[in-house]
Amino acid sequence: MNVASILKVKGRDVITVSSTDSISVVAAILGQRRIGAVLVVDDEGRLQGLLSERDIVRALAESGGSCLDFRVQDLMTTNLVTIGPADTIDRVMALMTEKRIRHLPVLEEGKLVGFISIGDVVKSRIDEVEREAAALRDYIATG
Repeated sequence: MNVASILKVKGRDVITVSSTDSISVVAAILGQRRIGAVLVVDDEGRLQGLLSERDIVRALAESGGSCLDFRVQDLMTTNLVTIGPADTIDRVMALMTEKRIRHLPVLEEGKLVGFISIGDVVKSRIDEVEREAAALRDYIATG
């Protein structure tokens, strides 16, 4: 199982924002889409950073409601860990655990092709375990 298999099920659509968007605009997008993070891209679609709900909550704790007027560039994470479609689910889980991150941009030849979350990875693993269990049940029943 690899990242490409997750993207095949989930799709490759990625919600992106600009570094100059306000935090209030991004908070609205996160709420409407029921997602935990967005990727930040420039005008050519090149990956610039990531902004998560946690980033916004930290800013609220530090600056209060005035942080909603900040720009994405003020809060986004720019030192990103990325993965590729061929990376295994085991490698992705290890990276997420080691780096304590919940979202990973997927790049192929330097181009953004997807975005996966820890929820996507967990769902993928559960589906895989269920398929293996069904195969074992079938094997036992016909054996």
